[in-house]
Amino acid sequence: MRAGLLRHGLNLWPPFLFAGIHVTALSSDYRHAQVELRMRPWNRNYVGTHFGGSLFAMTDPFWMLMVLHHLGRDHLVWDKAGEIEFVRPGRGTVRTRFDLDPATLDLLRSQAAGGNKVLHWFHNDIVDASGQVVARVRKQLYVRRKPGR
Repeated sequence: MRAGLLRHGLNLWPPFLFAGIHVTALSSDYRHAQVELRMRPWNRNYVGTHFGGSLFAMTDPFWMLMVLHHLGRDHLVWDKAGEIEFVRPGRGTVRTRFDLDPATLDLLRSQAAGGNKVLHWFHNDIVDASGQVVARVRKQLYVRRKPGR
């Protein structure tokens, strides 16, 4: 799928649309993505900061989608685990970036080449408008080459 079409579809996807999550960029080579979470009355917690679930949701599908696009149909790619560390209260619009480097893709391909299960952690920070870290997110992907491929 073309990256622009996927970006548009994600922005209309109800879990993102109604949470205030907006994909601002997805490069045509699926190596870079940028996502923001806009403060809305319905995504604030009791004390007026971003709801933690929305902060985590803004990071949810991107590592898996980007890796799957590059490894192709002869690999299984799943989210295995995720962690979020809340560093400071998030207010206003917050952002995060996903940058997938060729070395990581080469590593995943080589580790999964024999059909082995590969577990790999990806990291990214969610930052506010001033660049202060609001949350640190880690996502673990499960990667395996499909049998007979």
